[in-house]
Amino acid sequence: MYYFASDMHLGSGCGDPRRREKLLVRWLEEVSADAEAIFLVGDVFDFWFEYRRVVPKGFSRLLGKLSELTDRGVTIHFFPGNHDMWVYDYLSQECGVVIHEGVEVFDLFGKKVLIAHGDNMGGERTWLEKLMVWTFHSRTIRKIFSVLVHPDWAMKFGQWWSGKSRKAKNISHSFRGEDEWLVRWARNRLKKESVDYFVFGHIHCAENYDLGNGSRVFFLGEWIEHPSYAVLNASGEMELVSYWQ
Repeated sequence: MYYFASDMHLGSGCGDPRRREKLLVRWLEEVSADAEAIFLVGDVFDFWFEYRRVVPKGFSRLLGKLSELTDRGVTIHFFPGNHDMWVYDYLSQECGVVIHEGVEVFDLFGKKVLIAHGDNMGGERTWLEKLMVWTFHSRTIRKIFSVLVHPDWAMKFGQWWSGKSRKAKNISHSFRGEDEWLVRWARNRLKKESVDYFVFGHIHCAENYDLGNGSRVFFLGEWIEHPSYAVLNASGEMELVSYWQ
């Protein structure tokens, strides 16, 4: 079995973050029993920034569980989202997690599965939002930030920015079908290559959407109010599952 989940936003002030971390750790342990691999598809952390010798405080339960599972031979893939895009090599070196930048395509149980968090893949943005996206993805800006900004100030800024972003929209998102820009992105991708399943996070709705001709888009939902995940079985069938607290 292959498992997919995203948008836990650990460290955010929404709900009970400690309880949410424990829930994720419990889920990881449960699915590891038969997992070929586990895919964490972005925004696992509400804010993450690594210095060369400093990483954010907290998340000890999750980091310990990730290390334990990879030590046992469970493959865990991590796709940075827009809240935890400033991941470098700590999770890979210390926890054994495989880091992926951007879009990746996998052959899983004979199905072609395209996976991405979903941010920075189109959509309507103001010029200021486009500037901020460019800034946050710039390696040069990251380097300058790490040299000039003390870790305490970096975390204060990150938590403020994440909170500001979250207040601008509801936690849960109402699915808009063909009006979703990630649906349009998937349809454009299908003009270039065949894909059985698209797997996205980011928009905070759990949805299994039929694109026709055997292709589907899976939006993984969020873990703040309605925890959910997707699972692909050995028959090549994928489904969304609610994970009750």
